[in-house]
Parts: sequence; C-alpha cells; structure tokens
Amino acid sequence: MTLKTIHTFDNEPSRRKFLQLGFAAAASMAMPTAFANVISSPERKLSLVNLHTGEKVNATYWAEGQYQHDELHAINSVLRDHRTGDVMAMDNNLIELLNLLHHKIDSKQPFHVISGYRSPKTNAALRKNSSGVAKKSLHMQGRAIDIRLPECQLADLQQAAMSLRIGGVGYYSKSNFLHIDTGRVRSWGS
Repeated sequence: MTLKTIHTFDNEPSRRKFLQLGFAAAASMAMPTAFANVISSPERKLSLVNLHTGEKVNATYWAEGQYQHDELHAINSVLRDHRTGDVMAMDNNLIELLNLLHHKIDSKQPFHVISGYRSPKTNAALRKNSSGVAKKSLHMQGRAIDIRLPECQLADLQQAAMSLRIGGVGYYSKSNFLHIDTGRVRSWGS
C-alpha cells in the first residue's frame, strides 16, 4: 500500500498558532487546574495502536515549547485511512484532546484506534453499509477518532471525555468504541 499525504497545514503557520492558542485558552477555562498543568507541561506524549494495521506510535509530540513535526507525522501515519493509505494532518486540537483524556483516565495503556482519518471515498463506502456514518464526518477533516482504552470500561472513558466538555462524544457500546471529535460540544449513543 502506498502512503500519500493529501493535506498538511505547514503553509498555514499563523492559522495554526492562532488555533493552538485558542485551544489552550479554551482548555484552561474548561478544565480544572490539574488539567491546565497538562497543557503547560514541557512535554506532551501520546501512545496509539492502530487495530487494523497493528502499527504503534509512542510520540512526544510537544517539546521545547513547540509541536514536533516528525512526531506529528508519525501520529498522522498511524491514523491514516488504512483502506486507501491516504494520510491527513490530524487536528492538533484532537491530539491535545486525546492527551487530556489520557491524563483524566490516568492510564499507562495506549489508545486502541478503530478509525482516525477517513478519506471521502472510504466515508462514502462506509455510509452505504451503516446509517451511523455522517455524510460530512469530521473523520474526513482529521478532527475525529474512534477509540477504546484497554483496562478502562467504555462507560468510564465516555464519562471522562464528556467531563472535559470539549467537542463531541459518541458512545458505541455494541461496537465497543468511543468517538471523540473537536466539533461542537455534544454527546450521543448508548
């Protein structure tokens, strides 16, 4: 399978900086002080396992006061559309949200990824087989991920994600995964 990058934000440094600062400000207002410390820590890490490819990443994506592009690229690669090989620059706010959630749960386990980026082609194919796939899914923008966390009950993960009050939280108990995204604050599922 050939990997192809279909979108990066490298040509938008001022927009990226604005979004980073906006997320940090929103996060600090929405979170208890303990979680504000996560955002201000000198290093931020994220561990993921893609359940479809078996690929793993344990990345220090924030260090020395800035995002680490090689580490973000490694995360993007693991979160690529495994059906097409397309790689998308995932929303840094989603990466930060995952980091916050990991700290909230206080787990040492990597997130198990069911779905990260989805190409429009993949999303359309999935929509044909399921009414639960949104036509304008945030997965296609690199702003959503479907996960589970070993040794953590799905309901506990859902409650932790909802308590952050950042983005959407979809609870899929029958399929044993949680959808989180950086869209508006909302929740659904059972």
